[in-house]
Amino acid sequence: MTHLPEIDQEAACDRLMHFLQVEGVTGEESAIAETVSQELQRIGVPASAIHYDQANARIPLPTQTGNLWVDLPGTVAGARMMFSTHLDTVPLCAGVNPSRQGDRIVSDGTTALGGDNRTGCAVLVTLVETLIKQQLPHRPITLLFTVREESGLHGARELDPADLKGASMCFNVDGQLASQLIIGAVGQQNWDVEIIGKAAHAGVAPERGISATLVGALALAEAHRSGWFGKVIKEERRGTSNAGVFGGKPGKPAGDATNVVTDYVHIVGEARSSSSEFASEIASAYQTAFETAQQQVRDADGNVSEVKFSSKAAYPPFNVPLDHPAVTHAKAAVESIGLTPTTLFSNGGLDANWLDRHGVPTVTIGAGQYEIHTIKEYVDLPEFIRGCQLAVALATL
Repeated sequence: MTHLPEIDQEAACDRLMHFLQVEGVTGEESAIAETVSQELQRIGVPASAIHYDQANARIPLPTQTGNLWVDLPGTVAGARMMFSTHLDTVPLCAGVNPSRQGDRIVSDGTTALGGDNRTGCAVLVTLVETLIKQQLPHRPITLLFTVREESGLHGARELDPADLKGASMCFNVDGQLASQLIIGAVGQQNWDVEIIGKAAHAGVAPERGISATLVGALALAEAHRSGWFGKVIKEERRGTSNAGVFGGKPGKPAGDATNVVTDYVHIVGEARSSSSEFASEIASAYQTAFETAQQQVRDADGNVSEVKFSSKAAYPPFNVPLDHPAVTHAKAAVESIGLTPTTLFSNGGLDANWLDRHGVPTVTIGAGQYEIHTIKEYVDLPEFIRGCQLAVALATL
């Protein structure tokens, strides 16, 4: 039976517009975190129920503030439920100037919009407003607004599990359609290689040099030839990989001039798979490719370059079973607002990857984000409202 929760739609859209106007690119979330906190207090959440953690002290990148947490006491008995979203936007959102055009909110075309993930912030605050104003019965609820999601899921990774307070399930707002339930995602292994060659005059005596550029190029060609570059399929195992950065020392290109044999190259890449073991195997295949290329490029005396390769897990994969209560509850909530639920497995990382690893099975829902991370990004307001309605249904069913 369809039951659409009563949402103050005008207030919800105004709130979203307000949040979009507050800049907060990844690592610089203080202003948007404070704005969210103030809005929560304005609608009736006591300041004592809101706190920041110290995740930023554990994140290996400069980060203005920790994650923002909100604890709402339950009005009925039941296991604690959790809702999450992230505060930060991608750097392309810096200087955003949002405007409403009919049923959409758009940027002025010079920046991305930041609907990813100010939609999530607005959904969670609207959820709380609806629960409080309408005095709707609900279980104990924890809200989590994370930092640095866009630059490596750091806030979710570095949270203190004690703040989860034993939540039995979580619903993460970070997607496009309310009816699309993301129940799993790949894990990622990052790899990094430094190639230290030897400079020489490329016109007078190139044979005296060792080209780091050539070593890198041969290695990537070998990875491609062996089936480890791009979409990776090895029998029943599946994954992807990419070499995303091919440069030199920080802030510099690989090489100084056309007449100098390149003496230093720095390449950064990734491997993804639903299997941590296979993602690690893909990264290892890149290491082998670089070691092979190292032996193929020598100077006149037979010397080779120095190759420093390292890899580490960025985030783990996860997959919530279809029969898990978090999934069945999400499906029932979607159906209750008149939509047909579908389940998806994502090829991109989410805060849900780490929340699941912390012991809270997490389903990610959408609220109108479109064309994210581009200057064409927009928020579809009818879908945003459906996301708000779904959040209320999830909290009250």
